[in-house]
Amino acid sequence: MTRCPEECGKQWRPKQGKPGWQKQEEEEAKEEAGKKREEKTEKQKEKKTKKERTMKVKRIAEEWEIWDEEEEVAKSEAEAKKLVSGQFHK
Repeated sequence: MTRCPEECGKQWRPKQGKPGWQKQEEEEAKEEAGKKREEKTEKQKEKKTKKERTMKVKRIAEEWEIWDEEEEVAKSEAEAKKLVSGQFHK
């Protein structure tokens, strides 16, 4: 309620609400803002999942490289044992 001293003296009168079209515009603006926020959060989630996938792929690639190196080391050790034992027994 608002006070209108010029017209009503010291009496209080009810505050008039906004017309329907203004309310509708405000509601539409709120809905649009909510949709934009949702889209923004979806994009952020998408970026996170993309990052997580790329990090997972990188981690797997590193593991494969380490595994390949270990395999090569094992092969070279086995060959070295064969060569060394063959040289001493001749």
